Amino acid sequence: MAMYSKGMSQRDIEDNLREIYGADIPQTLISKITDKILPEVNEWQNRPLEAIYPIIYFDGIVFKSRKDSQIINKCVYSVLGIDMNGRKDILGIWISENEGASFYASICSDLKKRGVTDIFIACHDNLKGLGEAINAVFPKTKQQLCIVHQIRNSTKFVQYKDRKEICADLKKIYGAVNLDDAEYAKEEFREKWDKKYPSIMRSWDANWVELTTFFNYPEQIRHLIYTTNAVEAYHRMVRKFTKAKAIFPTDDSIRKVVFLSVKEIVKKWTQPARDWAMAYSQIMIFFADRFAA
Repeated sequence: MAMYSKGMSQRDIEDNLREIYGADIPQTLISKITDKILPEVNEWQNRPLEAIYPIIYFDGIVFKSRKDSQIINKCVYSVLGIDMNGRKDILGIWISENEGASFYASICSDLKKRGVTDIFIACHDNLKGLGEAINAVFPKTKQQLCIVHQIRNSTKFVQYKDRKEICADLKKIYGAVNLDDAEYAKEEFREKWDKKYPSIMRSWDANWVELTTFFNYPEQIRHLIYTTNAVEAYHRMVRKFTKAKAIFPTDDSIRKVVFLSVKEIVKKWTQPARDWAMAYSQIMIFFADRFAA
């Protein structure tokens, strides 16, 4: 179990046991032994949660899995929450072959069933149907789309020679002091680049309300919500634990290794989010009515 939790594949574990102890333990037996942790995985996945989370981040990570003798992609969707004390925690993991509104709605419903009554701000990267699912289950929740994802999408088809200048001009938008200045910078960008790259501002216009939610709050809250970097950093750590496992045979095998990764990762989450004391004092002002509720 210790070797498995550190990200070793079943083949690696088999080889290590043979080298250290001279014992031939087949991978099927290793799989049965690691299956003993599944009740703990289920208990963790269904554990009660806090009633209120000031900030929650949604993001997914893709693994290769076998299905009917074929290799397919399975998305493991994680929800990272920051609680009232500013501490990070993984609230759960959900596996799906096909992402969509119904899948995201089931995640939100599961959070509510486990005790979450309110989320102040939800940060995500605008996956289709996710915003609607959050609104349906937590209608008071403010949504902030990840600025970093928006910039990546904006520059995806930009010529290399223009990329640096476009990124600098986009920074004038999201780096503005307030919403009025951001809107002014957006129109300047449109006037300068719209003929050559009309799709960029079309995307910003379509998502403008959710992209600019962070302008409603002071700096201490802004730096926490303008990007989903917190959950992406977590997924990068998961990759380190799972890199030895190229293809997973079942959903349960994915659950086991991700759960064990979570147990290792959260050991290091001992401190509250940066400047949390200041951010929390601002949250208490901006969401005062929600605390009373």
